[in-house]
Amino acid sequence: MTENDLKTLIKVVTNYFSSISDTPAKMGMPYIKRERDPVYDYTGLIGISGSRRGGVYFTAGKELLSAFGECILGESALDEDSLFDLVGEMTNTIAGNMRETFGPTFLISVPIVMKGKIDDISMRLKPPVFSIPIEWKGYPSLLSVGLE
Repeated sequence: MTENDLKTLIKVVTNYFSSISDTPAKMGMPYIKRERDPVYDYTGLIGISGSRRGGVYFTAGKELLSAFGECILGESALDEDSLFDLVGEMTNTIAGNMRETFGPTFLISVPIVMKGKIDDISMRLKPPVFSIPIEWKGYPSLLSVGLE
């Protein structure tokens, strides 16, 4: 990934959060993924193929997802299935918006959704994999991307 790719990705994420809420996402400084990056309550993982190969995952806590879901659905209490659907949809939307930037040969898979404090999500990608901290309404989340 290039510096330009990272800037584009940050713009994709900030535009997405701004399209849902009046509260913008605060993007942290991208860094090369560490062995013990945080993994929150729910994680969506999408494989990338075509002109670029790799993957993207978005991990967030129940609190962020509940607040985000309230913005979208108008419901303050989301059940377990809704939280799974929401983290998958958020990951899918971010990856889909990346596709608009990288072109029609940037192919994305259906999201895989996981719950729990997973020790580490291992993406077998050619390094480096970049992590970008995101804060929205005071809730932390993390987006990690590795593309060849």
